[in-house]
Amino acid sequence: MKAPIHPIVTIRQEPFLQWPLFSQAEEAAVLQILRDGNVSTHPVIQELEKDFCQFTGRQFALAHCNGTAALLAAFHAIGLSPGDEVLVPSATFWASVLPMLWCGLVPVFCESEPDTLGLDPVDAARRITPKTRAIVIVHLWGLPCKVEEIQRLAALHGLKVIEDASHAHGASVGGVPCGRFGDVSVFSMQGDKLVPAGEGGVLLTDDEEIYTRAVCLGDITRIIKLQGPERRFAATSFGIKTRIAPMSAALGRAMLVRLPQTNAVRNRNHQMLSEVLEPMGFDCFLAPANVERVYFEFIIRHRDPSINLVRLVEVLQQMGCRVGVPRYPLLHQQPFFTEGHWQAVGRYPAGTATHGASLPRTEQANGQLIRLPNFTHPQSEPLIQQYAEAFHQALSML
Repeated sequence: MKAPIHPIVTIRQEPFLQWPLFSQAEEAAVLQILRDGNVSTHPVIQELEKDFCQFTGRQFALAHCNGTAALLAAFHAIGLSPGDEVLVPSATFWASVLPMLWCGLVPVFCESEPDTLGLDPVDAARRITPKTRAIVIVHLWGLPCKVEEIQRLAALHGLKVIEDASHAHGASVGGVPCGRFGDVSVFSMQGDKLVPAGEGGVLLTDDEEIYTRAVCLGDITRIIKLQGPERRFAATSFGIKTRIAPMSAALGRAMLVRLPQTNAVRNRNHQMLSEVLEPMGFDCFLAPANVERVYFEFIIRHRDPSINLVRLVEVLQQMGCRVGVPRYPLLHQQPFFTEGHWQAVGRYPAGTATHGASLPRTEQANGQLIRLPNFTHPQSEPLIQQYAEAFHQALSML
């Protein structure tokens, strides 16, 4: 007979897990846009772009209505041709991959490596063909991927790097901030992100041609300000409108100012719980010495593959813990790809196929992960202590 499971987490959790946490500064920033009356092309958009250039050390920034639009602009702007192949991870949000289809590019799914859950540079190297032209990197959950190895691979084969830093505002490798590792890089500012703006995205690059092509794709009011021959597209753009709304830009600016403070709270809370969970056999993806990670999501795994994670999650939930599985299903397993719908979207010639229809290591690893809530409040320690006790008791019951 199974022992009864009693609640361990009894503290009301909402105040400690709430996100976004807006202050009077954010309210004032949005109200100022309303008072100014320019709710479409306000200069706050350019101010946000300057902030992100300073934040990352990049030369050019272009704000977008969301991160997905910024990624579409990135795939468009790097100058590839229809049929070119792009190495991509499967363990990521769909926007890291799907916008490329509208440019006629072919995704090549690669395995994830176990240390950061990012794209595996060794597996990626095996999948390079004469058609390979670019590689997408994602700093999943806020832990930077193996950027140095991937940059060496890209340099060796002449590949463009598209960096999706949407989870990694404030993370860095060797002192270099995420958002600076790609030929073109993108941040999202969707409401769950570390710099939430409701909706928003920013494209970053040091290449003026990439920046110009991104402008021409979808920011019609900016095209007229270009100094080169691209100004001739000012009446039409390339048929898409991607400009961010000023109220979102104002909100994003204010939250970017507070990012060091809000990241410090999350890091302290999550590392506090990690220090308890690691001796219990969990890998909490603590960053190595030269890496500064952040926590868009708090993901852990147990080092013992025989642990029944389904039962563990079930017990923890009955104890009051808000735990579950990662929210991103693997892309290469989704009907959009397995049923061939991606080929219709991209209007590819007959016979075009993705690569990486089976990624056994990624599939196995994805089934070993547990998602914890984000502890966003400075006074979260009592709740964290209850979570730690729940994990201790739950493991003893397996």
